Amino acid sequence: MTATRHLTGRFPLAMAPAAAFPLFTARGEERWVPGWQPRFPVSTVDDSEPGTVFETTVDGECTTWIVLDREPDRRISYARVTPGSRAGTVTVEIEPSGTGCTVTVTYQLTPLSPAGERALADFAAEYPEFLRSWETMIKALG
Repeated sequence: MTATRHLTGRFPLAMAPAAAFPLFTARGEERWVPGWQPRFPVSTVDDSEPGTVFETTVDGECTTWIVLDREPDRRISYARVTPGSRAGTVTVEIEPSGTGCTVTVTYQLTPLSPAGERALADFAAEYPEFLRSWETMIKALG
C-alpha cells in the first residue's frame, strides 16, 4: 500500500473568521454540505469541544470523527476513521485577510486496505475540485 497522503488547499471567504469558524463544526456543516447529518452518540451542546465524537454516513460509508483540538474562530482539528478503508486527521485553519478570511484545509489520511487505497487515490486526484466545491457551497449561503 502507498504511504499516508497529505493534502492541503486554501480558499478565500468574504466573512470574518468568527463567522466562518462555525461552518466547519459538525453541526455547522449541515448548513452547506448536502446530505451531511452528523449523529452524536452522546448529547453535546458544543460540537467543537475537544473529545466530542460523532458519526457520518456519506456514499454508504460510515465514518467516526473525534474533535482533537480547537482554537475558536481560528482552528479545528478532527481524527476520522472509516473502518476498513482509511484513517487520519482533518484540520481547518482560518486566517483573517483583507476581505474576510482564508481557509486552509488539510487532510492527512492513511489507507487501511486496498479498497481504502483506491478511495484515497481518487480523493487525492479530486482534492482541488473538492475544495472548490466547499468554497462554492459556502458562498451560496449568502
